[in-house]
Amino acid sequence: MKLDSSISAVVTGGASGLGEATVRALVAQGVKVAIFDLDRQADRGAALEKELGVTFCAVNVTSDADVDAGFEKARAANGQERILVNCAGTGNAAKTAGRDKTTGDIKHFPLAHFDMIIQINLVGTFRCIAKSAAGMLTLDPLEDGDRGVIVNTASVAAEDGQMGQAAYSASKAGVIGMTLPIARDLMSEGIRINTILPGIFNTPLLNAAPEAVKAGLAASVPFPKRLGQPEEYAQLALTMITNGYFNGEDVRLDGAIRMAPR
Repeated sequence: MKLDSSISAVVTGGASGLGEATVRALVAQGVKVAIFDLDRQADRGAALEKELGVTFCAVNVTSDADVDAGFEKARAANGQERILVNCAGTGNAAKTAGRDKTTGDIKHFPLAHFDMIIQINLVGTFRCIAKSAAGMLTLDPLEDGDRGVIVNTASVAAEDGQMGQAAYSASKAGVIGMTLPIARDLMSEGIRINTILPGIFNTPLLNAAPEAVKAGLAASVPFPKRLGQPEEYAQLALTMITNGYFNGEDVRLDGAIRMAPR
């Protein structure tokens, strides 16, 4: 797909981190972009609207009503999107079962917390895919045959999840698992889909960690021995969008890291 001002995009989780870098990369190519992010990111969204000319939509991806309203606002501003990039997601950490270090009491992973991660990272991603793809079906294919392109965000934790990451790893493995079936569902309609598995990236969440912690994480990367930069994620996302033969793939972007058990 050739990127220019005739193309519009939606980026979930686009107000910060990997999503913001992707928004900036798309805008630099002339693409009209709408950001889906939580209402608490409204101030950041307004700043990006002023700086980049994007459209901010307050969206919680676990809500059908929010996602529907977000697509309605985005399409009213920019037209039907041909690009969807799913970066919205979160994580938590808890052992499947264990003993309280203070009392010795046995406890298990709170199931409501497990469900929350699945609902945001997996179901929320699929919700946006399904609704965006349905909109893409209303478009005529471009000269290269593309009607639309979807890029998802999983994680290396989907393949080598660490202690306490059962919910997060399961949610991201689900994103990987549905990529090829969705590519097959949409193959006759000219809609492609791929998934990126980021390693340890310098996002706002990680940036809040102490410098010693970040240095240790960077040292664990085989090469290059540093954290990934959001712009590197955005570069791969653009490659997946613009290379018409890129379809149904799950690609690690991780400096060759394989996560240790803890």
